[in-house]
Amino acid sequence: MNRPNLTHPAPRPSVAPAPAPALTPPRQLPRRPLDLRVRTRRIQIEELVVDDPGKVLDHAQEAALTAPDTAAALGLGPTTPLTLPAAAALLCALHEPGELAAMGLRLTRHTTHVTASDQQTEPVSLELSYAPEYEE
Repeated sequence: MNRPNLTHPAPRPSVAPAPAPALTPPRQLPRRPLDLRVRTRRIQIEELVVDDPGKVLDHAQEAALTAPDTAAALGLGPTTPLTLPAAAALLCALHEPGELAAMGLRLTRHTTHVTASDQQTEPVSLELSYAPEYEE
């Protein structure tokens, strides 16, 4: 009876690797805009500190006179005493963070939270945050 030689197997003919299965071609999307009813919500949070309370109160007093509807929405009226938090809130409602520095407020942190979804999928969230560096 012939036994196979297990220590020195017979050489196998070299076989080229099988070609990878073809990838599916990219889907052709219609050229017209698609109405997927994507909804996005963006929340921006600026954290500020008051560097100059007197400046903040002066600018807010002026802002309350030029934007009385916004001041009223914050609960400020002509006879309401202006507190520092209310003054800061009014200035933040009316001005961009870059403008607030000249008014006695300094940005310490900015966070943007974005949530997006369409009607068929769960919302996807992204949060970006940075703290500008200021030299003291």
